[in-house]
Amino acid sequence: MATTEFLGMEKLIVCVHKRQNALCRLICFPWAGGGTSLLAQWGKRLSNSIEVFCVRYPGRETRLNEPFAKDMTSMVNEVTSVLLKELQEKPFAFFGHSFGAYLSFAVALHLKEKYGLEPVHLFVSGAHAPNSEAILPIKSISVSDAKDEEVFEYLQTVGGTPSVLLHNEDVRKNLLLTFKEDFRVFQTFSFEKAEMDIPFSCDITCFNGGDDKPYDLQGWQELTSGDTSFYELPGGHFYLLEPSNEIFLTKHITRCIENAGL
Repeated sequence: MATTEFLGMEKLIVCVHKRQNALCRLICFPWAGGGTSLLAQWGKRLSNSIEVFCVRYPGRETRLNEPFAKDMTSMVNEVTSVLLKELQEKPFAFFGHSFGAYLSFAVALHLKEKYGLEPVHLFVSGAHAPNSEAILPIKSISVSDAKDEEVFEYLQTVGGTPSVLLHNEDVRKNLLLTFKEDFRVFQTFSFEKAEMDIPFSCDITCFNGGDDKPYDLQGWQELTSGDTSFYELPGGHFYLLEPSNEIFLTKHITRCIENAGL
């Protein structure tokens, strides 16, 4: 059993800086088509009291030979089953960007409903509130009908992948496939807030790039009895790749977690 658990962790989680004495873990969820390279490195930037885990989605990196996830529920179940012992062991916070923001929310909701566990803080970036109607048009886009050139143009526009890599045919094909599959998973995400139900009590912080498309963020305030904060940083959808923004994010996240009274 222990071996199975270890293999599950090895497969799903990247932890560059192991900190066994950390008071809290920050679990990071990357964007659609993304890997663990950037967010896993946050382990070096956050204080010694925080250990950073980055989730590795199926179909990429060391999981390249695995099939992509079929839907959001299967991803939520995988993350929960692999991480449950760690999440019960010490306090945790979540950070998710774009697709990762929706997945982190879905995992947090599942943990709260099934196990009574809740993050000490939820950090979301580049995403609508999950209870926003702005999500509906995105869910109705037909990915299978979209031409590769259109998807590629979109990926070039939003950024996030160095242009030198995009000129490599294999990299481009792999990125297109991975993005499309992750986008299909996103389209299976659904959340309907019950009238009087406030699922969380933790603080929620929303980040986004000032030049990115506007997001409907107000709905986040209805999802917690804790505080909700909003920060707009210079840059587009991938503002968090800018070194100065990365410094701000990691410092701010450290401060929020350390102030959570662990």
